[in-house]
Amino acid sequence: MYAWIWRRLPGSIPVKVVQSVLLVLLVLVVLITWVFPAVEPHVPIDQVVVG
Repeated sequence: MYAWIWRRLPGSIPVKVVQSVLLVLLVLVVLITWVFPAVEPHVPIDQVVVG
């Protein structure tokens, strides 16, 4: 999958590296902004059972 993305990015190697970093940052922003807050109510993080 990563090779497919790398081959599809336009430009030379330095341009591809910058585009790859921007894609990773975009994915992180989307996860932190929308995905994690939407999933958080369904994950029992604060139900700790010891014993």
